[in-house]
Amino acid sequence: MTPDIQAKFSSYPLAAQKQLEEVRRLIFAVAEENALDTVEESLKWGEASYQVKGGSAIRIDWKPKDPDVIKVYVHCQTSLIETFREIYRQEFDYEGKRAIVLPLTAAVNGGPLKHCLQLALKYHSLKHLPLLGA
Repeated sequence: MTPDIQAKFSSYPLAAQKQLEEVRRLIFAVAEENALDTVEESLKWGEASYQVKGGSAIRIDWKPKDPDVIKVYVHCQTSLIETFREIYRQEFDYEGKRAIVLPLTAAVNGGPLKHCLQLALKYHSLKHLPLLGA
């Protein structure tokens, strides 16, 4: 983890830190399992950002105005959230066309979230397919 992201996460409540770190680990695991390029980790717009070549950026963050959740952001001009909503209507809450909303108590070790992260990390090779090939 880069020092700036470590500092950012450390400024949050412990439950938010743990949830963000779990999502971060899942992003790296998905990239490795799918033999994707190196994950670039940085801060963008004050949020932890993750991207691989050929993928859409994924940002994760916690905000004091929504203290019981973290959000997994994707680019709002992609079809990612629209696709996630179609496939996983009951599994997640969403914020517009830009984020999956995850309660701090939600399990993030795989399943639907892992699939969503995979679609985002492979977005540019899937964007021409119906429902991103899901």
